[in-house]
Amino acid sequence: MISIEIKNVNLKFETDSSNFSPNDIDTGTLAMLSVTDFLPSDKVLDLGCGYGVVGILAGKLIGQDNIIMCDISESAVKQAKINAELNEVPNIDIRLSNGYQNVPDNDFTLILSNPPYHTDFSVPKHFIEVGFNKLVLGGKIIMVTKRLDWYKNKLTSIFGGVKIYEINGYYVFLAEKRKNTVKKKEKKINKLSKKLQRKKADHLS
Repeated sequence: MISIEIKNVNLKFETDSSNFSPNDIDTGTLAMLSVTDFLPSDKVLDLGCGYGVVGILAGKLIGQDNIIMCDISESAVKQAKINAELNEVPNIDIRLSNGYQNVPDNDFTLILSNPPYHTDFSVPKHFIEVGFNKLVLGGKIIMVTKRLDWYKNKLTSIFGGVKIYEINGYYVFLAEKRKNTVKKKEKKINKLSKKLQRKKADHLS
């Protein structure tokens, strides 16, 4: 059993060896939480929730109704549900999901993730690209990893900019969905559509 105080909230977590960071709360996760403000108006997605630290803390701070947690691992989801009960936020919506597969919602104000960074970049690529469309205007994606350049470049290319914090050997990235970025994306899509229309017209003539 892990007992810890985060943001003046006392929390406890049951874990086992099948979970990521089973003996202590991951330092990267704590770094990410240190720069995250949870507001009562937020709708939060804990993406890759593990045994539930981020989503359960959010539930304790702003209420459990607007929190969704998901993970690809059945054991992680099971453990997160146990820990939600343990921390008296049993109504948090905790789902088994490969990335956003079982998360159709697109009105999040906050998406938080500590993605696997010992593999290739296919997982964070999916998290970032699809995450942009899952956020409301002004919504933020916050990620933590030990890698800098790829995340910095990817988040900047999708969101138009990114704020980076270096904390205890980790990089925390905060990117906001802004109106001008959405307009640029729409313009790019429209431009591609016109190009395809011209190609189709040329093909038919």
